[in-house]
Amino acid sequence: MQTLSLTGANGVSDILIETGLLAHAGTVILDTFSPSRVHIVTDSTVAPLYLDALEAQLSLPVSHTVIPAGEEHKRLTTVETIYHDMLAAGMTRKDLVIALGGGVVGDITGFAAATFLRGVSLCQIPTTLLAQVDSSVGGKTGVDLAEGKNLVGAFYQPRLVLIDPEVLSTLPDATFADGMAEVVKYGYIANKDILDMVSQPDYKAHIEGIIYECVKIKRDVVAIDEHDTGLRMILNFGHTIGHAAEKLGNYTDLTHGQAVAIGMVAAMRLSALLGNDDLTTPLVSLLQHIGLPTELTYDRAAIFNALLSDKKKFGATVNFILVREPGRAEITPIEAEQLHEYILKL
Repeated sequence: MQTLSLTGANGVSDILIETGLLAHAGTVILDTFSPSRVHIVTDSTVAPLYLDALEAQLSLPVSHTVIPAGEEHKRLTTVETIYHDMLAAGMTRKDLVIALGGGVVGDITGFAAATFLRGVSLCQIPTTLLAQVDSSVGGKTGVDLAEGKNLVGAFYQPRLVLIDPEVLSTLPDATFADGMAEVVKYGYIANKDILDMVSQPDYKAHIEGIIYECVKIKRDVVAIDEHDTGLRMILNFGHTIGHAAEKLGNYTDLTHGQAVAIGMVAAMRLSALLGNDDLTTPLVSLLQHIGLPTELTYDRAAIFNALLSDKKKFGATVNFILVREPGRAEITPIEAEQLHEYILKL
């Protein structure tokens, strides 16, 4: 078992990575927490696979909420459903909420835990690669509004994150590839060795090591900038245009990973337009090797208008993450008027 820890504003997160961990997750959870009862939130895809097995490991009252799978359900109305279920189950501030699922489940459950009774303990058990390497670690929680992605949320660290690479065997190839977009992101912003690992034909056989390296980067960045006001912004490489594309597709045309892949390529092209070395070709090749899209198909003016509502906009500028060389990224504020001209050229 590999262990990392992250100290945040609401305590220390222990992050455990081990193949087969889910099979004894109940023991680890009850060694960490002392609740009177547990409420598990999962979705309609994950529940048939893992919910009964996890509940059976917990020797205390357990209740659950099964939400519909999909980004389109990452809404305040879903959070309200979770609140009502937790109240009906008799949950108190001393009890525990477990997020069992991918990024949407983790974000929604984290926000519910942060706000229910002004905060209850949280355990994240991510079941997708995207959630394992990115969204389950670092305490970002939230939901989408019609105006944009993750516009309502809170920073709330889970006390425990349990990552079991074995659960990835149940993922469809497209969902696995979705998470690999975030893996590639980490390689370009902080550790180019990850890019070498992923470029190998048998990279899936080494996924536990890849996950560890990604989570370590996330842990290190969040430890310096928990609330996303400085260094943590580098984790948004590919996300500014990616989020705009997701919005234009009504959060259903593209998965998050697909949008990030397209957004990373667009960010590389933007960087080249600004006079930096053009790193687009090797990025496109790597993404195609994984099975991810690389072309931005939406109207460029519509993309610009959509990204202006993104939370990374500050005043008259938009913060873009530009990669100068593999393994090194910089936060670059770009004037909105200038950015408009560049996006029309992408």
